Amino acid sequence: MAGVIALLMPLFAPAASPAPFDLAGPTLHVLVTRGNTYLPVSQVPSLAEGDKLWIKPEFPKSQSARYLMVAVFLRGSTNPPPEDWFFPCKTWTSECKNRGLTVTVPEGAQQVLIFLAPETNGDLKSLINAVRGRPGAFVRSTQELNQVALDRSRLDAYLENVNKLNWSSPNQLSEVAPLLARSLSVKVDAQCLEKRASLQASCLTAGKDSLILADGHSMTLSRSLTEGAAADLVLKAAALPEAGAGAYSPYVSSVLDIVRIFDSFRTAQYEYIPALVTHRGDQLALTLNAVPSFYDPKSVLVVALPLVEPAQPPPLRAVNPQNIYCASRSELVLPVTGAPLVYSTAYAHDVSLNLQTAEGQSFHLRAQADPARGGYVVNTRGVPNGALGSSVQGRLRGFWGFDTFEGPVFELRNAQANAWALAKGDEKALIVGREDTVHLQSAGVSCVDEIMLRDPDGKELRTQWKAVGPNEVEVTLPLQNVNPGPLTLLIGQSGMRDRQSLPLTVFSAPSSIDEFKLHAGDIHGVLVGTRLDEVASLSIGNLVFSPGELNTEQGRDRLTVHALDAVAATALDANKRVTVMVTLEDGRTITRAAIIGDQRPSVELLARSVLPSESTQARHIELSGPKEIPHDARLSFSLRAISPKSFARDQVFEVATQDETFSTTLSLANGAVRLENSRVALVTFNPAKAFGFSAFGPLKLRTIAGGTQGDWQPLATLVRLPALQALSCPYDQNQACRLSGADLFLIEAIAADPQFRRAVAVPDGFPGAQIVVPQPEEDRLYVRLRDNPSVTNAVTLPVNRTGTPPPAPLPEKSPNASGDVQPPPDGDGNAQADPSAGTAPAPDPN
Repeated sequence: MAGVIALLMPLFAPAASPAPFDLAGPTLHVLVTRGNTYLPVSQVPSLAEGDKLWIKPEFPKSQSARYLMVAVFLRGSTNPPPEDWFFPCKTWTSECKNRGLTVTVPEGAQQVLIFLAPETNGDLKSLINAVRGRPGAFVRSTQELNQVALDRSRLDAYLENVNKLNWSSPNQLSEVAPLLARSLSVKVDAQCLEKRASLQASCLTAGKDSLILADGHSMTLSRSLTEGAAADLVLKAAALPEAGAGAYSPYVSSVLDIVRIFDSFRTAQYEYIPALVTHRGDQLALTLNAVPSFYDPKSVLVVALPLVEPAQPPPLRAVNPQNIYCASRSELVLPVTGAPLVYSTAYAHDVSLNLQTAEGQSFHLRAQADPARGGYVVNTRGVPNGALGSSVQGRLRGFWGFDTFEGPVFELRNAQANAWALAKGDEKALIVGREDTVHLQSAGVSCVDEIMLRDPDGKELRTQWKAVGPNEVEVTLPLQNVNPGPLTLLIGQSGMRDRQSLPLTVFSAPSSIDEFKLHAGDIHGVLVGTRLDEVASLSIGNLVFSPGELNTEQGRDRLTVHALDAVAATALDANKRVTVMVTLEDGRTITRAAIIGDQRPSVELLARSVLPSESTQARHIELSGPKEIPHDARLSFSLRAISPKSFARDQVFEVATQDETFSTTLSLANGAVRLENSRVALVTFNPAKAFGFSAFGPLKLRTIAGGTQGDWQPLATLVRLPALQALSCPYDQNQACRLSGADLFLIEAIAADPQFRRAVAVPDGFPGAQIVVPQPEEDRLYVRLRDNPSVTNAVTLPVNRTGTPPPAPLPEKSPNASGDVQPPPDGDGNAQADPSAGTAPAPDPN
């Protein structure tokens, strides 16, 4: 491998810094006709057999050198094209200059090249011999020139938008640059966005040749001959210092390849230089990276047209498929990604957002791709107010060249007087004197334009807000200079004249430290007070604690602090009085006395036992998970006391779901706990009675002794079981079965085998009493429950076969002693008649 790379180095070294395409060349007008439709070549990503091409050159009026234009069709690297696939046009004649050249893509053509060669004797013959002699070189140049043009279009679109913003709105570059990078698949240096606004544009456009990232769609449109091991070798060689030290974008790689290809087949009469095309409507503006020569060898300009191949529609996808967008906005931005060429070329054209209301009315709204805004911009002014209803789905549709394509689907909602509410837990979380955050919930989040805070005097303050979910918005309120008491949030939405109001209450919070809680053996404590967001550190002597999670509950802050020295923290003795010093961010200190609490209680889980109910057994599901318990079963488990060494009479055990939505306490007093001795207890727990039907998932356990809570530990997984009643299957194994029962929505999927190779997913919220399932293997089905989908459980329900059973196979005939075949005996042991004998025995009259 090292030897092969060494051989490649001379090819890469002279082209490591290829000359830029900055020399203006002539212009070509190209129209493509397919059937009764014609398009400018700028809207045609690929050609097809039978397409008619109209090509007309345009030179300056002062042009003195005569050029022969030749359109050539190629049919692969190993198949020279016939001579009648070369179509010349003398550009200095009035016929070619005024009427141009019209050619039809022949059957079997794969590539199209246009040559512009200085007039000489035998110029056409020389071109024919060159192309027919080495067709692979020209095939490769066609693909590379197309790749360069596509990558260059993305680069030009990026530079154009950055420069435009630099002149008009430089302060917006930091917001727009990430959208441009996503839309056009370019590489943006994040450090550029941290510079001053006046320096961001020059930083973002530095190193142009390495900005373009590989894009699967554009590379599909211009297929490369180097695949597999050859492509890997080129990429590895390009990472070496001699080949540019890894600055190997698709744009640079194509330029290097083109230079290498054209250098390899220069002749005494002609040399070939690439012409890069820039689409401008029906015009192809040519730019060169080498100075044309009119001395031998004369320079032939090589122009590539789109490849002859099936259309490759753009793989557009929504950036956030779950997002909801506001149909009431006059200008709607639908973020899409996955196909940079829709932003940098005109291949995708006549794109619209197609909406259909519940009443059957359709709207087609024009959509324009805008890379600076990260998606398609749709003007909704043509839709009457209220015509779309409260919610509607829309799909992007358009043309990719001559073919139609479909983009992603978006959900749109109209602004309405929706109810707004504070998220649970935020009602008493607002404290004056600082910025505070609340979460608002409503179905109208997508249409929010502004959120203002109004005080009792009518003064309005602007807030910072952002949508954090389809139905939730996070609002940061400026409460530094407001007084405690009532305030009002004003919510403005697109399409609504009046703002909606939501009353709030803010509370005073004097700076104070109420208490510090630390138990012996713990490495973290809890500081309780107000304005604890200003705490920088806490110390007990030389032991320092750093601030962690901060929560506010009913106007009181609870700040968890973590010891930097875990060994020293666990060495603190219980009931020891200590002095706690709290240091604030502004340097002030607050000193409080505290007592180290007793070691928190802990227990060891010894064993578990599950007693299913009669209804559980009648549900016909055999649970496989070792820790699964049906919701209506009874769970018994035994515990050993660890700390303290024995159980106290007032000690209780708390069982809760993972999110603690459901919890219950078990104790000696309520009869759920029985002591074997002072150190071992047997606990009985009935989930259905304690939690009801809606509790599910992992359960956890902790003990509480003397008002001190222990750590949570896993207990079991609570699952709700559907009541399976009957499984009916036809005898025909190719037909599906029907499973009937109640609460089938509790099943996530049903399969015919334990490996879940043939599975049927149960829709969310399935209300039916029957569902179609596959034929079981060995008369047994398998299910995965929604409450514990990682475990596969067997169904013990017997199969009821329906329909006509298949006929039993006839027994084989056996030869008698003489070698003749005897018919099988009838039910009485008598030999039956042989049908081949032609007659049947007479019936017995008795």
